[in-house]
Parts: sequence; C-alpha cells; structure tokens
Amino acid sequence: MKLDFSRKERAEHLYRVITSERFLTKQGLGNEVPFFICPFPAVEGLSMVDDRKDLVSRVGHSGVRVLDLNLYDIALEILAERDILEQILEIEADSEKPEIKDLLQGVLAPETHLVPKIGAAISATPHDVIFLSGVGEVYPFIRSHNVLNNLQSTAKDAPTVLFFPGNYTHALATGASLDLFGMLHDDKYYRAFNILNYEV
Repeated sequence: MKLDFSRKERAEHLYRVITSERFLTKQGLGNEVPFFICPFPAVEGLSMVDDRKDLVSRVGHSGVRVLDLNLYDIALEILAERDILEQILEIEADSEKPEIKDLLQGVLAPETHLVPKIGAAISATPHDVIFLSGVGEVYPFIRSHNVLNNLQSTAKDAPTVLFFPGNYTHALATGASLDLFGMLHDDKYYRAFNILNYEV
C-alpha cells in the first residue's frame, strides 16, 4: 500500500477515489460514519489550498458536487455574526494567550456553535461530498477530533473529507491518532478512514 504520495500522485488518487461510485455510495465502510482524513505534510499547506481548489473544480466537471467548507472562514463568520470579532481584535494585543484561547473556545465550541453552522450549510447546499479544511489555521481554538466527534450525526449522509496538515496513524497499541503538523500527538480519533489508503 502506497503512503508516500507525490503532490501529483495524491491529486490523481483523490480525484479517482472521490469520483468513484464506491466512495460516493459509501461502500466498504462497515456501517462506520463516512469520514475520511486526507493527511498531507504541513509544509505543503499553501500548495494544498491550490490542489484542493483544483480538485473541487475537476470533480465538479465530472458531475460530483462538493460542499467546500473552511473551518477558519466559518469561525470568522460566527465571530462576526455574534458581533465579537472587532472586540477580539481590539483586546488581543493586550491579552494573555490563554485568555484569548478560552474566549475563542467558548464562542466557537463545536457542539453549540461550529457544527450547527456547518449543519446549516449542509442543509442549504446540494452536494455529494463535503470537504473540510482550515484545520491548522484554527488550532488550538478548534480541534479537529472535536469537530469530527460532533459532526457524526450532522454529516452522515455524504462522505466527508478532512484535509489534515499532519499524520493520521493507526497503531494496535495506542489506537488511532491525529498528529497535527506531524508533532502534536494527543488527538485520539478512531472513526475515520485514511483516504490515501482507500482503494477503488
């Protein structure tokens, strides 16, 4: 099984998987939620933005509709809608980092604010697959495993692909782990499939 994809190989693999009938009809998941992680080296963050946009366009031309959601953009929308974005920008320079982190974690809590916002987008936009990006940009205010845990009942009808800057590893001894930027090893998440391992 190939794990060291070049940028071009990864793009081709993603296109082949996401446009496949097997993926779109959620075959071979054993009744698990249709969540997929697309890990990529954190140093490729900017090129991955371009690759994801190209992928949205390419799969769109093949008739597959993508709901492309960015956690950072959603977080900014929530802050603006609640009229606290300007306040946070004003107090940030004079506040301790833990204070800002606590404030943002409360305002952007996945269960009460973020996932309902994602759910509204899912309901409002016809789609065949959901892309979630912006994981690195919202860390440490929003943790990807919390988003996935809270999304399980909201995003169960279409496959969801989380673009993750780091590693998604499975080990018998320690279980599965989302290692953000390839360095932070504390986010346990078991219920997603590594899309780079998915065969069509």
